[in-house]
Amino acid sequence: MIAVINGRRCKLDVHPMKRLLDVLREDCGLTGTKEGCGEGECGACTVLVDGVAVDACLVPAAHADGCAIVTIEGAGRVRAGKALQEAFVKHGGAQCGICTPGMILAAMPVRAGASLEEIKTALAGNLCRCTGYLSIFRSVQAGLKTRPKKKRARANAR
Repeated sequence: MIAVINGRRCKLDVHPMKRLLDVLREDCGLTGTKEGCGEGECGACTVLVDGVAVDACLVPAAHADGCAIVTIEGAGRVRAGKALQEAFVKHGGAQCGICTPGMILAAMPVRAGASLEEIKTALAGNLCRCTGYLSIFRSVQAGLKTRPKKKRARANAR
């Protein structure tokens, strides 16, 4: 498997059906990605693969070959991830911490200025047993406010 993981090109000799979660934790030492259920139900193992939030416990290594992968360890290297990490600390979005990496990674692709409903939809695959979600939603909203909104292209632009 050859992939760019958190901005670094990695060549790993792993079985193609080994779970991406296990590759990241065991072969790369990136233990911030947590296993909650191992069945794709809780979202604790969410990572970004080519910018899309996926449950790493469901993805075989072969499917990540040639992809760009971002884990919670790499999230802080980009503005969107760093802002979300800081907002989770400031607004109490993290309690026990098991779901936090997955929540932050699931929120990273959300656009600046997203509505609460859009945030809830983006985080729908992530479960938390501690916070009751309100502090998580506040944290994501605060983290998204620090992002510049994308400018819309004008229809008549030259």
